[in-house]
Amino acid sequence: MTTVQVTNSPSLYFDDFEIGQAWTSPARTITEADVVMFAGISGDFNPLHTDEEFSKNTQFGGRIFHGPGVFAVATGLESRLGIKEGTAIAFLGMTWNLKGPVRIGDTIHVEQAVATKKPSSSKPDRGIVTFDVSVVNQKGEVCQDGQWVVMFKRAG
Repeated sequence: MTTVQVTNSPSLYFDDFEIGQAWTSPARTITEADVVMFAGISGDFNPLHTDEEFSKNTQFGGRIFHGPGVFAVATGLESRLGIKEGTAIAFLGMTWNLKGPVRIGDTIHVEQAVATKKPSSSKPDRGIVTFDVSVVNQKGEVCQDGQWVVMFKRAG
């Protein structure tokens, strides 16, 4: 598997993808503001995320970023690759696993590889690409992973 570490790579059409083709996104550090903003937008003010004294006494030993917040940041990091710009038609679904906490101060990036691709049987102008996706922290630990399924335009 070849990993390409780029930002703003050219948009790719369905036919441009190859099984095993891989990318690494830019990284981003999770901040206090991320936790506060995600709590506000989601309404999830669980003390595990918002109360340092409470969370010190949990298995995490301190506050952690919301799991769905990590997923949301991952979608943004992945979009910075530019491969879907103007060629992705729809995000169709995912399977997703939360494997470990992301803490305030952790720096995360996305590693993504093409797992499968299938041309549409009913619409020849498009196809479906399934990506293996991992969110990885600065220690090389996989915090979340799964598959994302995306419909793409075909060139032409």
